[in-house]
Amino acid sequence: MILLVLIGMTAGQAVVWYTGQFYALLFLQTAMGVPFVDSYIIVGAGIVLASPFFIFFGWLSDKIGRKPIILGGCLVAAVTYYPIYNLMAAFSHPTFDAAGKVVPAGAAPELFPLIALVFIQVLYVTAVYGPIAAFLVEFFPAKIRYTSLSLPYHLGNGWFGGFVPLIATAIVAATGNIYAGLFYPIIVALMSVVVGGLFIKESFRNRIWDEVGGHIDPNAPPRGEGPPESALAG
Repeated sequence: MILLVLIGMTAGQAVVWYTGQFYALLFLQTAMGVPFVDSYIIVGAGIVLASPFFIFFGWLSDKIGRKPIILGGCLVAAVTYYPIYNLMAAFSHPTFDAAGKVVPAGAAPELFPLIALVFIQVLYVTAVYGPIAAFLVEFFPAKIRYTSLSLPYHLGNGWFGGFVPLIATAIVAATGNIYAGLFYPIIVALMSVVVGGLFIKESFRNRIWDEVGGHIDPNAPPRGEGPPESALAG
């Protein structure tokens, strides 16, 4: 179960998160030569504008389920990353030296289009991340819940997600293609879509309190005590 959740959910969620927030910043600064302050304004504004959607997608997952939102976010991200980063390159306007290399901090970026493109990526982050905690709690039984949700979450985000900048940069360096680094998050996200879609069951209808005796009415008297005397007299 742990390995299934790691491959089918948290790995995809993690690479979408790290690509949208961290690799986007790295791409702007290194591949495009966007100045330090401008790059942080672009990414920071995109994050701020998209952050309310964490709540929205969490709420929506209560209505329609966790899987379609998390895996849908992975799928849409995988399909659209390449055109998004092509547009980021177009709106960054990098400058090149005599050797054809990007001049560090030499770009003249168009802030608003780039903020919009980062906003879209962070919107994907909110879709995959907003429902993930609820899914993990609901998916595992109470006796093993803490360990079982902790392992795929931290391995997924720490390893699959945390290595996005390093692996993507290594791929770019090896191929000479500034977009080749996107292959890693795209492949991992699609892996989660396939594995999660085929083998992971929807969890949002699981009533986790049923495992420990069901929902307790807060207005009910404590166990062992009967109704109040006034109710008996009536």
